[in-house]
Amino acid sequence: MSTPDLHRRIDTLWRMESPALIARLTRMLGDVGLAEDMAQDVLVSALERWPDAGIPDNPAAWLMQAAKHRAIDRLRQRQLHARKHEELAYELDGQTMAGPDDDAWLEDDIGDDLLRLVFVTCHPSLPTEARVALTLRLLGGLSTDEIARAFLQAEPTIAQRIVRAKRTLSQKQVAFEVPRKQELDERLDSVLEVIYLIFNEGYSATAGDDWMRPALCEEALRLGRVLAGLMKDESEVHGLLALMEMQASRAKARTARDGTPILLLEQDRARWDRLQIQRGLNALDRAIRLGGAFQPYALQASIAACHARAVRPEQTDWARIAALYSQLAAVTPSPIVELNRAVAISRATGAATALPLVDALNADERLRDYPHLPAVRGDLLEQLGRRDEARLEFERAAELTRNARERALMLARALACGA
Repeated sequence: MSTPDLHRRIDTLWRMESPALIARLTRMLGDVGLAEDMAQDVLVSALERWPDAGIPDNPAAWLMQAAKHRAIDRLRQRQLHARKHEELAYELDGQTMAGPDDDAWLEDDIGDDLLRLVFVTCHPSLPTEARVALTLRLLGGLSTDEIARAFLQAEPTIAQRIVRAKRTLSQKQVAFEVPRKQELDERLDSVLEVIYLIFNEGYSATAGDDWMRPALCEEALRLGRVLAGLMKDESEVHGLLALMEMQASRAKARTARDGTPILLLEQDRARWDRLQIQRGLNALDRAIRLGGAFQPYALQASIAACHARAVRPEQTDWARIAALYSQLAAVTPSPIVELNRAVAISRATGAATALPLVDALNADERLRDYPHLPAVRGDLLEQLGRRDEARLEFERAAELTRNARERALMLARALACGA
């Protein structure tokens, strides 16, 4: 195997295995920053040894065993309390002679450690931006440069954000644990919020030249699937996974070959991924069976399911979608939810019914710089034949958006209104 091919394979392996390595090391060392540094040291060791020795039959187990022995060396250097040494000795008993390919040894409590790491990286004491960056770094295996490019920010900014986040967790002595029942809801909300923020930025990029950033969608989906496997009885975890699966199923139909956006009602639904839709519907069914039918992510997933089940746009049950948005507004009041409800009402009963609802949202300061508000209003005005007014709204939407593809789309719609 050539050196470049070897490095690519090791890079892929790192993305897959680094969360488990860091999770195990964090449990042993009690410091997520030190755990990441030590995991990186193990990767360097692999890069040095494997070109000559060859990749082990079970490289993941090799990495895990190397990481664990490094952690034990560090703990011994600290001269921990005798009882801790006894615990470590017990943990190692019968394993020090085991080869690096011992699958049973590798799987020991990894799921629990990963779940703990999820709750650490998404801790509410961190700002949202820091939670996103730290989660992508430690659980997504992305480099600082990759995270910076994904969010169109300077690499030093992302690096400082990650450093500060790890320092905060250390200073606050955040426990490496799954929260107890009374704290679980708040902490789980934070975890789900971070994963969905990552997905949304990939699905509809807020800025830059691309309509979508598929790598971020893939990372969020991977995290969602891992979390659903670890928290099998949490309905809203499955609700979020259902929502992401069904939205992601449209990815190939959302852009033309040249990257031009294609809006929902104009998409070729034959290009929607039916297997992914079925995975989403299965996850939604599980969320409902667990009693989560009226929780926020499950309600949004139910809306996505209405679109997914419609083979043609005209088969979409817009009345049900409007009703689901009303239920969502009752659970999580938001002007954006109300705007989406107005869109559904316009499709169900006509633009004339929906326009007053959208006009009422103009007074909401939270939507002052939200480009989708004038875009929706422009669409309703165009349907009503008020093309000059619609053109102004599309131009306003183009001014507000920071995404080049969305700006081009809005300007094209404005031009069409003036033709």
